[in-house]
Amino acid sequence: MNVTSAVRALQSLANPRNAAGMARFGINTAGTLGVSIPALRKVAKGIGTDHPLALALWKTGIHEARLLAGFIGDPRALTERQMESWVRDFDSWDVCDQVCSNLFDRTPVAHQKAMAWSRRREEYVKRAGFVLMAALSVHDKAAADAAFLKFLPVIKREAVDERNFVRKAVNWALRQIGKRNRNLNAAAVRMAGEIKNLDSRAARWIASDALRELRSTKVQSRLNRR
Repeated sequence: MNVTSAVRALQSLANPRNAAGMARFGINTAGTLGVSIPALRKVAKGIGTDHPLALALWKTGIHEARLLAGFIGDPRALTERQMESWVRDFDSWDVCDQVCSNLFDRTPVAHQKAMAWSRRREEYVKRAGFVLMAALSVHDKAAADAAFLKFLPVIKREAVDERNFVRKAVNWALRQIGKRNRNLNAAAVRMAGEIKNLDSRAARWIASDALRELRSTKVQSRLNRR
């Protein structure tokens, strides 16, 4: 499939009502067709991994084309230069989250990028750093605890960022790390306690919300069964 036929396939699935509704969830609707994620995944399944097509789709600037690019890109072929180019293009939390958790987190430099992007000022680039931390906590089964313990001081450092899309990603990273195993749960709970004492409304929300889940019976029972 070439980029022209891929875009036509997406346009055939366009739903203006969905596009209008996405705005209520804080999604940037510029260049948006209103195609649902399940529908995009079905298209991606039919294409398979196709890195050249992913790069071409990204260049179209179409919202759903960029989501599809994240589904069909090849993490083994994706270069750091391409990652840096794409992350600078992020203009909506859903593109950021889907690309980071379906493609970027499977690259050899994912842990490195999580740390580097967490220091960046741009809202969606910083968000990408913490989404990577959250995604790696779930998908990188082989990583040692040390790889995630190093994220915790970074989470504390950035917990004072009051921007909505940043603080939610910081919270997500803290919760996912704390759900990985008992050792990381204890470490995340301790860090949440430190974050809660920071003089910041964002930090207090991040910590309180994370502690509520990490200490919950559901999470503790699951961790005990492992």
